[in-house]
Amino acid sequence: VQLQASGGGLVQAGGSLRVFCAASGLTFSRYHMGWFRQAPGKEREFVAAINWSGGSSYYADSVKGRFTISRDNAKNTVYLQMNSLKPEDTAVYYCAADRSTSLTRYARSYDYWGQGTLVTVSS
Repeated sequence: VQLQASGGGLVQAGGSLRVFCAASGLTFSRYHMGWFRQAPGKEREFVAAINWSGGSSYYADSVKGRFTISRDNAKNTVYLQMNSLKPEDTAVYYCAADRSTSLTRYARSYDYWGQGTLVTVSS
């Protein structure tokens, strides 16, 4: 199984960026997908999750209304559209796949993880 996260980069505060994660080696449409992030010196935290069909999603309070998670099962890809970015959004963003029955924000539930992509928001 491989989860390849890409799309990170440097953006000014208030700007937008879309990161994405291409999955291979698994039946993508059977997995819930999540995005997590880890800022320097901080623990990994939940950002957003989407269920297997794309019909249900939820977000951390810190990104609600600014970030949108989506998926394309035909392309085995999950996306995270990030708008109105803030310096505190600076982190390495990780995608993860979860085959359990319930959508969850808990990292321990996720079975596979990508290598992360760095997002830097300048003030």
